Amino acid sequence: MHIVILALEGLFDTGLTVTLDAFATARGLSTRLMGGSPHFEVTTVGVRRKVRTAQGLIVPVDVIDPDLKPDWVIVPALKATTPDALAAALERPDVRDAKAQLQQWHAAGISIAASCIGTFLLAEAGLLDGRQATTTWSLAPYFRQCYPRVLLDESRMLVPSEIGVTAGAAMGHLDLALWLIRKASPELAALVSRYLLADIRSAQAPYIIPNHLAQADPLVLRFERWARDHLSGGFSLQEAADALATSPRSLQRRCQAVLGKSPLAYFQDLRVERAQSLLHGSGLDLEAIAAEVGYVDGATLRMLLRRRLGRGVRDLRADLR
Repeated sequence: MHIVILALEGLFDTGLTVTLDAFATARGLSTRLMGGSPHFEVTTVGVRRKVRTAQGLIVPVDVIDPDLKPDWVIVPALKATTPDALAAALERPDVRDAKAQLQQWHAAGISIAASCIGTFLLAEAGLLDGRQATTTWSLAPYFRQCYPRVLLDESRMLVPSEIGVTAGAAMGHLDLALWLIRKASPELAALVSRYLLADIRSAQAPYIIPNHLAQADPLVLRFERWARDHLSGGFSLQEAADALATSPRSLQRRCQAVLGKSPLAYFQDLRVERAQSLLHGSGLDLEAIAAEVGYVDGATLRMLLRRRLGRGVRDLRADLR
């Protein structure tokens, strides 16, 4: 499998290095334990002859050969963690050239992968329109604002599609690399996971901070503050809208546009976050925690935690041991 990594100025250092290290580990283990199969050839290229990371390190890159036909192209993240910084980065001449190059590779039938901020380049190039995708959860509201035609689900860590695959925030680069290794050999991916003490995570949901997402919109932020004060009671969309001096339709529309979910779904996210906090620090039993977050019994809360986080109460409590 020939993999090309497209390196851009100001890229996220860890995103590049964990990707390179994962494939180097796969290559070494394949040679030592599996007779050299599957084989991974990894090339780092740039749209400029000189690339410097966000931490100031020089990345050796090859000039893009017009005849280059890899199996996969990977786009690591840029180190741009706010909407303003990201908007400026996406307007840079080298980034515009990279978008054009991605379109050429896609037209040639080459599969394309990106993680974290790298997914914004795919969306800018129009490659994700009408397709399911994920991105870094922290900038999901901005992603929705910029690319309404993309079917975004930031709760997922990895989303394959017709063009390739997108992955989630920061260390999603490692999940992405392991996913590609697994496509070539599940056995080798299992070995790499054990050597690196890493597994492919199915979801970003356990890492999302609801308050961070709410800050992208004044009405949603006001709703979030109201919701936190009413977690122990039942949810009423009309009551919430009245308290915020808006209409249920407006509140529903803003939550969907910013968060990609209904007010009720976001209310439940806040319940889950509060329940996790109480599981970790309160000493309350499950029935008491369920009452604190508005559920009639512990069994209902247990089911919700398992569905939303993919983990049971025992696993969540074990995090503190």
